[in-house]
Amino acid sequence: MSAGTLPPFDPDDPLGIDDLLEPEDLAVRTTVRQWAADRVLPHIADWYERGELPGIRELTRELGSLGALGMSLTGYGCAGASAVQYGLACLELEAADSGIRSLVSVQGSLAMYAIHRFGSEEQKQQWLPRMASGEVIGCFGLTEPDHGSDPAGMRTYAKRDGTDWVLTGRKMWITNGSVAGVAVVWAHTDDGIRGFAVPTDAPGFSAPEIKHKWSLRASVTSELVLDEVRLPADAVLPEVTGLRGPLSCLSHARYGIIWGALGAARASFTSALEYARTREQFGRPIGGFQLTQAKLADMAVELHKGVLLAHHLGRRMDAGRLRPEQVSFGKLNNVREAIEICRTARTILGANGISLEYPVMRHATNLESVLTYEGTVEMHQLVLGKALTGLDAFR
Repeated sequence: MSAGTLPPFDPDDPLGIDDLLEPEDLAVRTTVRQWAADRVLPHIADWYERGELPGIRELTRELGSLGALGMSLTGYGCAGASAVQYGLACLELEAADSGIRSLVSVQGSLAMYAIHRFGSEEQKQQWLPRMASGEVIGCFGLTEPDHGSDPAGMRTYAKRDGTDWVLTGRKMWITNGSVAGVAVVWAHTDDGIRGFAVPTDAPGFSAPEIKHKWSLRASVTSELVLDEVRLPADAVLPEVTGLRGPLSCLSHARYGIIWGALGAARASFTSALEYARTREQFGRPIGGFQLTQAKLADMAVELHKGVLLAHHLGRRMDAGRLRPEQVSFGKLNNVREAIEICRTARTILGANGISLEYPVMRHATNLESVLTYEGTVEMHQLVLGKALTGLDAFR
């Protein structure tokens, strides 16, 4: 190919990664991006400042109509989209705000995924169609006040009482908790750790909302309190026992984070790039100074390397070849680099970088939560360390 036939350089896609996407992939991205631009971006700074996500039920129903809930699951009203398409949706949602992507991720990749993979046919029919449409919001109860990275130490317990189950315990930092209609709750039993589909109107169940957060402010975060919640025998998820159940759900959700974190990074990079082109100091735009260009170049390199990594892992997931260690690789790298991109973008914007008139500080503070939840940096480092050395350093 001669130089004259080369396509022009695209600052939004400097590596030409869009060439790897199918028309259906691009259509999904366009649809979700437009929805976020119409329904989230005009309001998100105000929601974040107020620490609220008003209209969450309406937003969830709209996301259901887009096919974004349980997007990569099949049947029961789910879209059956590819892993790459789901990833692109996560990226666009988190480019608006991490709280919106978290809503979708917990709904589809944790609560719905658990029921879809481990539930009975009756449980699937009862919950999944209404969750896919957004009529019912779900949450996922694994983390406890004293047990985050060590879920095996959970204290929530389910005991038999005749044919019923009785659940007692507490879960903490639960996205969607106080607006959920069903909670997938993991608990110790005499037979090992089991999952339960818990209707949130069951007597003894409550979900007080957690306030005073400095991150994920436009997201509903709750504690779950289970005070001898009585459930019928068929509330238990029958197809899994042990930590394999919740950990496989987390791996599926982490995959969405690999893409989503890059949405926050892209929004911050784009904001910094536009600012650098127009903000003048010393008589010219700051984008014309070498140090600013070095920052922008480094940000672009890490952002689009991350997109390539996410795309590669998505194709592996679609082929049924994605390993949990590879998910850890992606989550560790992309969230860590996304935070650094946000911090560098903030330096380009100077004092304006801390203003909610720009998205940068909001994304940076949100990513501090994303860095920690569904596996801290240290836990993913140890997962990779064990895979590389064959030696277990967890204990």
